[in-house]
Amino acid sequence: MRRTQLEEKTMNTSFAKVGASILAATVALSAPALAQNTMVGGAEMLPTNNIVENAVNSADHTTLVAAVQAAGLAETLSGPGPFTVFAPTNAAFEKLPDGTVEGLLEPESLEALQTILTCHVVPTEAFSTAVGNMIQQGGGSAALETVGSCTLTASIRASDNALQITDENGNAATVLIPDVDQSNGVIHVIDTVLLPAA
Repeated sequence: MRRTQLEEKTMNTSFAKVGASILAATVALSAPALAQNTMVGGAEMLPTNNIVENAVNSADHTTLVAAVQAAGLAETLSGPGPFTVFAPTNAAFEKLPDGTVEGLLEPESLEALQTILTCHVVPTEAFSTAVGNMIQQGGGSAALETVGSCTLTASIRASDNALQITDENGNAATVLIPDVDQSNGVIHVIDTVLLPAA
């Protein structure tokens, strides 16, 4: 039996709608798989890479990488971990007094450099949600013990709900990019270098 032109047109329209619905559902289901990884310093941070492998690709962390290498910590931070690293940007290092970074990179400053860098490393994987829970349970702040035997204080800045990390000298760093997933932990990008107690 032959279909009328109206029936043909109606069927084609129905097929087109069904096809569009299936396509939309497929795109929606595959969207998470297409989501990009976090970008830091113009580079994609791959969760399959370790902390050092990702850090060397960030244009914003060349000073930190040079310091880690000079301190002989690259192998440690490439290890299984897990680690949480508060990673100061180049701009954070530039806020230090003139000559500080150059002095720390001298061989005779090795111990001081190692202490400063390890005061940015917590020996566990702490994403911002976990840190936030610790802050809430601590009544507004949480103490984070570092590999370098420094105690950092995590808190939430009331004015903009930003996560802040304060060192033993009262220097407060703002977390600029939280939760950069690594194969051996997590990086939180910060805007200030944290220092051990003077």
